[in-house]
Amino acid sequence: MTYAITGITGKVGGAMASSLLAARQRVRAVLRDARKGAAWEDRGCEIALADMNDAAALTGAFKGTDGVFILFPPIFDPAPGFPEASAIASSLRDALLAAQPAKVVCLSTIGAQATRPNLLTQLSIMEEVLGELPMPVTFLRPAWYVENCSWDVAAARDDGVIHSFLQPLDKPVPMVATADVGSVAAELIRETWSGRRVVELEGARRATPNDIAVTFSMILGRPVRMQAVPRETWEALFKSQGMKYPAPRMRMLDGFNAGWIAFEGGQAGSRKGTTTLHTVLEGLVAFAADSGVRDGIAAETNSRP
Repeated sequence: MTYAITGITGKVGGAMASSLLAARQRVRAVLRDARKGAAWEDRGCEIALADMNDAAALTGAFKGTDGVFILFPPIFDPAPGFPEASAIASSLRDALLAAQPAKVVCLSTIGAQATRPNLLTQLSIMEEVLGELPMPVTFLRPAWYVENCSWDVAAARDDGVIHSFLQPLDKPVPMVATADVGSVAAELIRETWSGRRVVELEGARRATPNDIAVTFSMILGRPVRMQAVPRETWEALFKSQGMKYPAPRMRMLDGFNAGWIAFEGGQAGSRKGTTTLHTVLEGLVAFAADSGVRDGIAAETNSRP
C-alpha cells in the first residue's frame, strides 16, 4: 500500500508517517520544498513536490496511491470571506478527482459544523467542498492541540504567569496531543469504509487552563499561575502582533469559551487518545531548554499547531 501525506513536516503529518512506516507501509511525502524532504527520503519515503494551490502538481502527487492524507495549510490571518481557503479546497478537489486515490483522510477540527463564522470556518469550507468527492472520505476532527502550549513555556519558566485567551480559567477544554492525532490518522487511512464519515478525537481527560498551569508548575518546580487576557484588549493586541483581520480569531476563541465550538457528537461520541497533558508539556519544556522559544503572551491560533 502507498499513502500520500501532505503536511508531513508538521507534527501531525510526521507522527502519521512514522506510524505508517513502522507498519511497513509505503509513504509518499508531498512537499512544497525539496530541501525539507531529505530526512524523509532517508527513511524510505518517496518524495513528490506540489503546492496546495497547484492542482496539476497535486494530481501527480496523489496518483496511484491507496490513500491520501490532507492537511490543510494553516492560514492564521485570512481575508474576509476566506478566499484563500476556498481556492485551496477547489485545488484539492480538482486534484483528487483527477488522481482518483482509493480513499481520503482530511484533518479537520472540532467545531467544523459550527455555523457562526470564525477562524475554523476555513476547515468547514474544506469539508463542504471535499465532502462531495466520489471516493470514501473521512474528516478527522481533533480537539484543541495541547502543543499550542509551546507558546507558554517561556512565560511559565521565566515569569510564573501564563496569559490565557481560553476562559474561564476553570472551564474544562477538550484537548489532544498531536501524537494521538497522527496515530489515529494512520489507523483511519488503512481502514475500509464507504461514503463520508466524521471521527472526533480528544484526549482521555479534558483540561482547564488552571490544570495547564499546575502541570507546568510540577514540571518546572516553581509556582505557575494562569491569568486571563481581558476580552476587550484582544483586538488591539492581535493587531499589534501584525494581524490585519483579527475578528475570525477572536470569534474562534469566543466559540471555545462559550461552548459553541464543540464536538458534533458530544464528549461521549469522541474517540479518546492516550497521551497525557503532563507528557506533552514535559516534552515542550525539554525542547525549549534545548532550542529556546519565543517570549511573550501566548499566541493561541486554533486547534491545529
